Amino acid sequence: MRRPRLARALLAIPLAAALLLGAACMAYPPEYVWRVFIWRDADADDHTRFPMRRIAPAPDARPLPVRDEKPAVQAAWRKAGGGADMEARLEELGTQAFVVVHGGEIIYEGYFNGGSPDGWVTSFSVAKSMVSALVGIAIAEGAIGSIDDPVTRYLPELRQRDARFDAVTLRHLVRMASGIRYREFPFLHGDDAKTYYYPDLRALALGESRIDGAPGRSFHYNNYHPLLLGMVLERATRMPVAQYLERRLWQPAGMASPASWSLDSESSGFEKMESGINATARDFARFGLLMLRQGRNGDRQVVPQSWAIESTAPDAAPPPPGYYDASPWTRGRRDRYYQAFWWGQRRPGGGYDFAARGNHGQFVFVSPANDLVIARNGWRYGMDAKQWFELAQFMADELGPRTALASVSAGR
Repeated sequence: MRRPRLARALLAIPLAAALLLGAACMAYPPEYVWRVFIWRDADADDHTRFPMRRIAPAPDARPLPVRDEKPAVQAAWRKAGGGADMEARLEELGTQAFVVVHGGEIIYEGYFNGGSPDGWVTSFSVAKSMVSALVGIAIAEGAIGSIDDPVTRYLPELRQRDARFDAVTLRHLVRMASGIRYREFPFLHGDDAKTYYYPDLRALALGESRIDGAPGRSFHYNNYHPLLLGMVLERATRMPVAQYLERRLWQPAGMASPASWSLDSESSGFEKMESGINATARDFARFGLLMLRQGRNGDRQVVPQSWAIESTAPDAAPPPPGYYDASPWTRGRRDRYYQAFWWGQRRPGGGYDFAARGNHGQFVFVSPANDLVIARNGWRYGMDAKQWFELAQFMADELGPRTALASVSAGR
């Protein structure tokens, strides 16, 4: 009797799964359900899964100069506690690319786990920091009136659904402090899955975002924010966001390789604002260099200097009590902060370091005091995002300003 019962139990499993999928497809678009069940967690190959909008490089692009300082970088890695063999450890941590730019020159680049100099790596949330730059550019051009404009000035549909959206400004969105509800779980119903896999992100952001509290009172990392800002940019500039990136940032910054921005679907054609820029590690490093230079590429001001500073620097005044309670990065650390889609940390003697960060350990770390940028892309985190930041910061201090490393190199 046991065998028939076991057979019936085994047959019940696919039947239950089919019923679950059927019920899910009644509540959500089938394409969304399929992506969640089949693709599951996001990974570094996602740029091959989504449709894309291509981004052309600068016509007059020049490669960044190279000055090989591999021994100095390896020594800094060891002193930072990264391990005795830097490249073996980077491989082990799931790294695809590791690029160090010092004094405007590449002093180290390494590729692992199938990564290559010309291969695309996906940004994940590093894209948010580029969105921040685009917002600053659009304000300088007059396409957007002010960072303190209410979001309903550009997206009046939100007001029609809930008048409280009138109190939410673009500044609240870019600083992750809008009061819009965001629930990471459970599964299909979670906002993490929806804002990543939904095939019509415009409809999702306009229809699913809900006010959950007063704006400006607390930080809450929330992917509805870049989606709403993407629609603001799209309407204000009257062009797709990827095209605006190409014309106003990618090419003026001198990016040397083609890139792309993943789209939610062919039919919707809206950029995945929260995560979808795909490019070479060198060009991600070049973006860090642009922000290190306060938005300037040579004699061209690409990102307004005032916004390049404001979007990355800490506020002079401390945030309200409890503002950062929801953030592991800042909890219990008064020296750490989040600005306009950038993570940062104050230095004890003044100054600050900042970074763009993304899922699976993507980051672009910038140390103005040391004139240094580190770009890392990976298949997986390998270690906590806070550890990557701390390791990069320690390496930056070990390498020091350009003049300091040059004197060390000359004497070795």
